[in-house]
Amino acid sequence: MSGLTLPGLLREKARKFGQGKVAMREKEFGIWQSLTWKDYYENVKPLALGLISLGFQRGDKLSIIGDNRPEWLFSELAAQSLGGVAVGIYPDNTPTQVQYIIHHSDSTFAMVEDQEQADKVLEIKRRCPKLERVLVDDRKGMRSYDDPLLISFKEAQRLGEEMNRKDPGRFGAYLDSVREDDVAIIAYTSGTTGLPKGAMLSHRNMISMARNYDSIDPAYESDEFLSFLPLPWVGEQMTCVSWQLWKGFTVNFPERVETVQENIREVGPNIMFAPPRIWEKMCSEVQVKIQDASWPKRLAYRGAMPLGYKRAELKLQKKEPGPMMKFWSWFSYWLLFRSLKNYLGLAHLRNVYTGGAALGPDIFKMFQALGVNIKQLYGQTEISGISVAHRNDDIKLETVGRPIPETKIRISDTGEILSRGPSVFLGYYKNPEATAEVLRDGWLHSGDAGWIDEDGHLVMLDRMKDVMKLSDGSKFSPQLIENKLKFSPYISEAVVIGQEMPFLTAMINMDMANVGKWAENHQIAYTTFTDLSQKDEVYNLIGEEVARINDGLPKVAQVKRFVLLYKELDADDEELTRTRKVRRSFIVERYRHLIRALYGDQENVEVEGEVKYRDGREFRMKTTVKVKFVGN
Repeated sequence: MSGLTLPGLLREKARKFGQGKVAMREKEFGIWQSLTWKDYYENVKPLALGLISLGFQRGDKLSIIGDNRPEWLFSELAAQSLGGVAVGIYPDNTPTQVQYIIHHSDSTFAMVEDQEQADKVLEIKRRCPKLERVLVDDRKGMRSYDDPLLISFKEAQRLGEEMNRKDPGRFGAYLDSVREDDVAIIAYTSGTTGLPKGAMLSHRNMISMARNYDSIDPAYESDEFLSFLPLPWVGEQMTCVSWQLWKGFTVNFPERVETVQENIREVGPNIMFAPPRIWEKMCSEVQVKIQDASWPKRLAYRGAMPLGYKRAELKLQKKEPGPMMKFWSWFSYWLLFRSLKNYLGLAHLRNVYTGGAALGPDIFKMFQALGVNIKQLYGQTEISGISVAHRNDDIKLETVGRPIPETKIRISDTGEILSRGPSVFLGYYKNPEATAEVLRDGWLHSGDAGWIDEDGHLVMLDRMKDVMKLSDGSKFSPQLIENKLKFSPYISEAVVIGQEMPFLTAMINMDMANVGKWAENHQIAYTTFTDLSQKDEVYNLIGEEVARINDGLPKVAQVKRFVLLYKELDADDEELTRTRKVRRSFIVERYRHLIRALYGDQENVEVEGEVKYRDGREFRMKTTVKVKFVGN
């Protein structure tokens, strides 16, 4: 083996810990099932040999589709042990999206979790001529399936066990032949501006990221981590795969997507990495719970939160609180913050991060006030996850931190953020033109606009293509305004419009759960999301929220008009990426009739909308959408 590799680290940890330490747990049927580091290795080994017996060769690609489970990691590490490449596919991808990635990546093998994912692959198999085998983990409901493409996960492992009995040294020889500059994964980008691109990340890329980040905010072997974000996302790969293999902490897998919050409370993780939408959801949940709480709890919240904000402000300013502030902080902790953090499952957090997009300052402040030392990270798929991060004792609200070790950052003449270091990817798979575009002059061109402040912290503004200019020449970042709008518990998503227009407007998604509860409390009858979204009372509620947020913005950045969308923005409708990023140009085109109304003199606009379901069915709806003017 030349240098460090991910399967090499797995073998090292299996030798070090054996059966003496838990590597992962999965909750099944209400019980946490544990696997030691030896179990982890002993599941990867026969699967890798089983892949060989089925025809897998060095350099082949294995696509993996399913929820976060041990079998995903077994499959990824098995392919990498043979010099192969793992390709993650989001479990909620449509068959067309699955076909694009399998075909584009030239995957010869696929591993799917269950019948639902197997059906997607069988539907598109004729358009993926290189696909030779599909391993199925859970064959429930598939007794009548006789397609020769299919083989069970367990059967592949059994074939590997037979090969190991005949040739015990074969797996070790394959593993030793893997080089650190071999491609480990192809991570497909969000596709905010077009078709996703396959970023090739080597073992060296991923391990250097884990090593360098751990040097500024170390994890420990005793730490617990809950893996609930999709494994095709580079952020989850960075934490759940490379960082875990580097440090040896325990990864826990939730029972179901719906039980994640409950499982967070059960595990009490020490490490948590989540994009803004997770923190926004938690923040919204807290605000709504407090509104529905008994008056003593509401009183405690109103009394304790200002103290929390004050203590957080002193910390951010690197000032030591006085004796009275320390006493009241202690009192507030036992009065409110302790139970609130326990409820959210955040009581034991030490390494806690947000990344993938900008987190609104209001939400950032709230978690700091609760005593959750949340830190902002900045990076991208093409640099294996992170290039810039806050340090524990050096957090600035308006920045994303300083470069991590071995990574250099500079700003181009056009204001673009450039980076370089050992974690920069090898290039885009089968796309030399796009590779040459982002890797120029020895630097990775991010496509993001920003600057470096006097303390060496990076301030990230927005995507360069998304920084907008009003008709009078005033510039603004829509993302900044959208983050402030999403701090409201009644707003789940917002898209700010204003390029070359006289003022700003917004298309807003109400938060169905919170607005629905508000409507019930106020005895407002409704039937569907569309019906509730167009109620006058709901428009007034959201209008008050927008006006309140406008008060904290410069006049040029205030939203003057808005509409409430009649449906939720959805990745299945290609309006969002699978990581919940807004595909702005697509949305502007799709909802151009609403945008025209926002800048016209209409108070109501008739719309027809097409809704696409995950199974491919489409539904066309008609409704009337109101245009609301915001009074300031």
